[in-house]
Amino acid sequence: MQISNDSLNGSSLPNSCPTDNCPDSKHTNGDHKELAPSSRHNLSHTTRHQAVVEVELEHTQILFPEQFLPNQRLIQAIKTRRVKAFLAAGFLVAVPVFIQAPLVRIVPMVSLAMTTLWLMLGWRLLSPSQLEGTPEGTPEKALWGDLIIGFSWTWLAGAVYWGWFRWDPYVHLPIESIGLPIVLTLLYYQKAKIGNYFYLGSLLGTAITDLYFYCVGLIPYWRALMTNPPESASAILHSALLRMETYQGVGCAIVLLTLLVMLGTIPLRSTSTKWWAFSGAVLSTILVDSLFFVAAILA
Repeated sequence: MQISNDSLNGSSLPNSCPTDNCPDSKHTNGDHKELAPSSRHNLSHTTRHQAVVEVELEHTQILFPEQFLPNQRLIQAIKTRRVKAFLAAGFLVAVPVFIQAPLVRIVPMVSLAMTTLWLMLGWRLLSPSQLEGTPEGTPEKALWGDLIIGFSWTWLAGAVYWGWFRWDPYVHLPIESIGLPIVLTLLYYQKAKIGNYFYLGSLLGTAITDLYFYCVGLIPYWRALMTNPPESASAILHSALLRMETYQGVGCAIVLLTLLVMLGTIPLRSTSTKWWAFSGAVLSTILVDSLFFVAAILA
């Protein structure tokens, strides 16, 4: 039996439905017909979105012309420098507690002589070659030199007091103020402002801490702690803690702590690095005082 080509191409392979009436064909063609309007809708939506963004950008440029837009690099540089001064100030306040306190008990003369080394290092970093440009554009070496000079006065006061006068709390604040005339003189001549503001912040924090000791009546415990052998320190600290837990002790702590927080945070609104160093020194006083409080609890 022979099968002709006509029968293979003809009705021997019938189509199940006409092309025009086939559901699949209609569905397939419909997809192409519905895709074009959807694409046009998405394109129109994207175009309208871009137009809105362009209008907003034009409106922003009208409100804030290019010459009034802040320099982001400059803001970032100033912010980084301020944060460094703030953190360094906090570190330099805590250094005497962990390093100078044990050193001055063993070799007070060495601690006192180290003041000269700090001053030489500070002035070396703060040399005229490092002071080119505006004060806010001072290089990093000058920043550290500035802070070290201010730290030198706190180190000097700590070496003198804790080396020879630690048993007398009444002369603590006057000795801590030993560098105040020099600091005020330097500020008058606009020298080492960041370090000098650090010193003033540290001195202010020390004054508020001493005020708490006076208000609560902790001076006798201070003197007893300095004059008695280390074996009795636990009992003295425990007695001082009981005094601090009275209504008078808690009330004074709340008032003076609030004062420290206010004096330490308000200067942070400034864009000047020296005020950030001042705030770092003031706020770090809270940390140092908290360490003594924890020591009294653990005693």
